[in-house]
Amino acid sequence: MSELKTTPLYKLHLNLGAKMVAFAGYEMPVQYGSGIIQEHLHCRELAGLFDISHMGQFLITGLSVAEELETLVPGNISGLKNGQQRYTVLTNENGGIIDDIIITHLESGFLVVVNAACKEKDFAHLKQHLSNRCTIEDLHDQALLALQGPAAAQVMAQLSKQASELSFMQACSAQIADMTCFISRCGYTGEDGFEISIDNIHAETLANKLLTFNEIKAIGLGARDTLRLEAGLSLYGHELNDSISPVEAGLKWTFRKDATNYLGANILQHQLLSGTTRRRVGLIVDGKAPVRENTELFDDQDQLVGLVTSGSFSPSLGKPIALALINSHYKEAVLYAKVRKRMITVNIVSLPFIPHRYQRL
Repeated sequence: MSELKTTPLYKLHLNLGAKMVAFAGYEMPVQYGSGIIQEHLHCRELAGLFDISHMGQFLITGLSVAEELETLVPGNISGLKNGQQRYTVLTNENGGIIDDIIITHLESGFLVVVNAACKEKDFAHLKQHLSNRCTIEDLHDQALLALQGPAAAQVMAQLSKQASELSFMQACSAQIADMTCFISRCGYTGEDGFEISIDNIHAETLANKLLTFNEIKAIGLGARDTLRLEAGLSLYGHELNDSISPVEAGLKWTFRKDATNYLGANILQHQLLSGTTRRRVGLIVDGKAPVRENTELFDDQDQLVGLVTSGSFSPSLGKPIALALINSHYKEAVLYAKVRKRMITVNIVSLPFIPHRYQRL
């Protein structure tokens, strides 16, 4: 077994009393002293600081980058103005999802942020398919921090007025206390917030500065997962993988108009026109027992109609929630989850469970 990697904030996590776990090849904080529920609620009420330096950051430069990226993703990349971001997916030839990513148009090129567990395969995929007119650089010397929650903007206004004036899915270069940062207004919690890319050598200094604000507490991966689940946001390896299509995963809104020249386009265009055999849904569970990943879902005739992809207790709602892939033809509002030989009633609901609070200024 290979040795776990650490982020530039590893010592800080230990000093803050974090419980560390293995995640995507890294030793990461799952929670701190107050626990997952309190961390979750603090982020919803004020602001949380997340270490997401395990994620991959690639800079792609060259005159034809946007056009070439559009042969690998269904999203509109050519239409991005400088400082604009786009959420999209890398697709394979079968229409499955290699990874979900965020692409930002910079003056120098395009910044691509990818999931930690997918870094190596994404880099290899991009290297294989982009022409020699494009240069791809792994920014492994850059840390990534996320500041999320309703108090994030007022904190950012004291650090960088320019960044605090960004709208959702916009980004800029900025200075925080003489440290050069690249700041985007986005996140993975459903709350307003920012992601800050900064040199590894300055990451701990920045994190400590942010933690001097009374509104901000360090938040671990445990609460990050419950926050994204409440926001109805998919997690790679759960709602998204190389055999689940973006149409099945509820990501039709990410497709550019009349896109036909990316990997798997023929399959996905057919799905867009004719539908799919399964669809992603949100579930609220009757009772207090959580319904976990891979729990089977049945109709009232005891016919298998789906599978839970993520499930947990919702601290904001005070009840268990889940995401699932179910048969598209199933139109009833109630399903039954099989948990330890018991059938638990679950109710299909609209997503997100908790309304998004992104700031479109």
